[in-house]
Amino acid sequence: MKTTKNTVLITGGTSGIGLALAKQFVDADNQVIVTVTNVAKAVEIQKQLPNVKIELADMRDRAALDRLASNYQDVNILINNVGIQYNYDFADLAVPFDKIEDELDINLVSHLYLTKQFLPQFLTKQSAAIVNISSGLAIVPKQSAPIYCASKAALHSFSRALRWQLENTNIKVFEIIPPIVDTLMTAGRGRGKISPEALVAEFWHNFERDRYEVQVGKTKLLVFLDRLMPTLAERFIRSGL
Repeated sequence: MKTTKNTVLITGGTSGIGLALAKQFVDADNQVIVTVTNVAKAVEIQKQLPNVKIELADMRDRAALDRLASNYQDVNILINNVGIQYNYDFADLAVPFDKIEDELDINLVSHLYLTKQFLPQFLTKQSAAIVNISSGLAIVPKQSAPIYCASKAALHSFSRALRWQLENTNIKVFEIIPPIVDTLMTAGRGRGKISPEALVAEFWHNFERDRYEVQVGKTKLLVFLDRLMPTLAERFIRSGL
């Protein structure tokens, strides 16, 4: 994959993995657009990366996603990064369905919708890529986050199927499958986290070589265990890391 002179759109690029990806692509001489959800975050990211274009966009707003696709015809790399995770008992009647719907919409449906909107223009590019950020929890779920795990499992399957559908086109479909990463989402929980910068370095090595399914760090071990000793893999992951 060509790693310079691209125009890259990253959803949720204000912190964590998204911010680290934005820095990497900027450093490699690419034009970068990131989506944010509020003005305060926009101001903060603009100070850190003055050459990055900022777009306010709620991933649940289809009209906002339509505008991204129509306003940025030069984009040839889409990185579906934005995500949220709620931990709760699905059987708890106090959990509103709106919370479940938001998690699915932000983690999965928005990615599918935005990808669908960008595909027509991507097919006209000499080189284009879709990069989906899933999770090791797409491979083996944890008990406390059933909707998050389900959304990431769906994104994992979608990435592979879409890659097959587009294999005879100019569009490449990458998937980053992270272990637990030290981000705002994982603050106060988990152990053995890797930094967003370490994740991006590993992704970049694979991105340059067209290695499409990027299992990062301990995810490689998880995939291995799940194939050979699935009960052991579940024992490690079920209660959360």
